[in-house]
Amino acid sequence: MHKISDLINIFDKQFFSKYNTRLIKGSDEPIYLPANAHCQYHQVVFAHGFYASALHEIAHWLVAGAKRREREDYGYWYCPDGRDKAKQHEFENVEVKPQAIEWALSVAAGFDFNVSVDNLNGEQTCRFSFQQRVYEQVMVLLEHGFNARTTQLLFALSQFYKTPWPLSKQQFTWHCPKELLDAV
Repeated sequence: MHKISDLINIFDKQFFSKYNTRLIKGSDEPIYLPANAHCQYHQVVFAHGFYASALHEIAHWLVAGAKRREREDYGYWYCPDGRDKAKQHEFENVEVKPQAIEWALSVAAGFDFNVSVDNLNGEQTCRFSFQQRVYEQVMVLLEHGFNARTTQLLFALSQFYKTPWPLSKQQFTWHCPKELLDAV
């Protein structure tokens, strides 16, 4: 049901002509590459052809402003897997909004969403606490609105996958036992 070719086509149809940006199936690591002498268009490269990876990388592109989209990987710091607790907390702080947008994209596409703490070889933090923060960010975005590019893509996904539009808070379910959150 969720073909990566469909997502690539939807993204290109929405953004290529205005933003000169394409969604590209990559191999290993995802990356954002601005246009340069070797490629005339910007590339949102996602890993291994995975639908979830594409949604995640799109979310980062949707968060990035025009100046950030002129820089490789938007000019952001990235510390790879294997982070200690302090670095993991920094990582999660940067990831809250993109993962909230990724969740909204997933709902609009009728695709299952899972938060990613992306630190398999590092110190573990409370996944439930992070998911709660992402959920709260989704609720804020639903209440105050998404930026224009995000709204445009959410609508296009909703139309293509025939999911309810507009998105509502009831479409986002997250229930974590209070005792797990209190333990953090």
